[in-house]
Parts: sequence; structure tokens; C-alpha cells
Amino acid sequence: MNYIIEEFLSFIIFFCSSLPGRTGVYLRKILYKFLIYSLGKDFYTENGVVFTGFKNINIGNSVRLMRYSSINADNGHIKLGNNISINYNVNINASGNGEIIFGDNVLVGQNTVFRASDHIYKKDQITYKNMHSSGKIVVGNNVWIGANCVILKNVTIGDNSVIGANSTITKNIEKNKVVVGLNKVIKEI
Repeated sequence: MNYIIEEFLSFIIFFCSSLPGRTGVYLRKILYKFLIYSLGKDFYTENGVVFTGFKNINIGNSVRLMRYSSINADNGHIKLGNNISINYNVNINASGNGEIIFGDNVLVGQNTVFRASDHIYKKDQITYKNMHSSGKIVVGNNVWIGANCVILKNVTIGDNSVIGANSTITKNIEKNKVVVGLNKVIKEI
């Protein structure tokens, strides 16, 4: 019986996530209010957005998710603060016991990846079943992350910082910094 209920729910989620226009926005808002652990006011999501691990996701007020983005909590935890705009095709992934926390007033450019865990591997033992090494990503308040960035585990991006397009962040960024490339600070705000 549980299998039938799960299949039916999967169909409803797929149907609602695929609907375009205002009808789709409205139905997704209603559906996700029941599925996501905590969902604030003024939530907006376009079609094609995928969630996994609904019960491990907290979303604040005035959060916008654009098309084809994914929020993957599974056995991790994701918390998005207030006034957040996530552009097209962004992946926020805390699967593998990771944790991702966004403060308030965060902008994320398209095609950006946040990954709070990675694979543990040994020589001659690379398989899809490798265990994960989990970590944490914290994005402070008033942060702008440009397009095509990669933010890896065990990173904190300080308040009032800007991460330039095509950057890869592998270590902490202090507050009030403009960063490009591989953790390269080019300016203080």
C-alpha cells in the first residue's frame, strides 16, 4: 500500500513541478507547503524545479527558485533564509549528511553548484557506491554569487561578499570581499 501512495505522490509532484504559468506557481506553492518541513511566505518557483529530502529543508520568506534548479537534502540539511533569489539551473546539494545554510538577501547566478559532501575513494576502488565525506557550507547575509560558480564543502562565505562568475570556492571567504577564480580576493568592499 505504501508503494502505491509513494507512486501517486511522485506523479502529483512531477505533474505540479512541470506545469508552466501562474497555475503551476500556485499549485507548487500549495503542494510544497505540505511537503517541505518549513516554508515561508511569498515562495515562488518556476517549472522544472526538483526537491529531494523535503523534511530536511527549511525555506524562509520571499524565496524565488527559477527553472531547472534542484534542492537536494536527502539525509543532509538545507536552510534558506529570507529574500533569496536562485537563478536557472542551480544545484544546492547536501546529500551525504552535508549541511547548507544561506543567510538573508542572497543572490545566486545560473548554473552554480553548492556541494556539501564529496566522495571518499582509494586507489583502484572507485565505484558509484563510495561513501561520502560530509561537510558544511554557510553563505552569509547580503551575498551575491555570480553565474557558473562551484562552492565546495567546509566553506563559509562572509556577509556582504561578492563571488565573481566562474569562481570555485574551496576555502572560507571573509566578509566584505570580492572574490574571483580560485579563492582570489581582488577587492574589499
